[in-house]
Amino acid sequence: MPLLSILIVIIVVGVLLWIINSFIPMDRKIKQIFNIVVVIALVIWLLKAFGVFTYLTNIQI
Repeated sequence: MPLLSILIVIIVVGVLLWIINSFIPMDRKIKQIFNIVVVIALVIWLLKAFGVFTYLTNIQI
């Protein structure tokens, strides 16, 4: 996956989070949980995009 595509996805996710946090009225704890879930999903997606996630799943203890 090209680096430019990854950068665009990160920017779009950041802008969407900012819009949701700024303009949608929610309880602070719900926003916090939502932000954590989105960031974790983005990190997992990035690990898969760079091939690190599959490397980590192949490690056997």
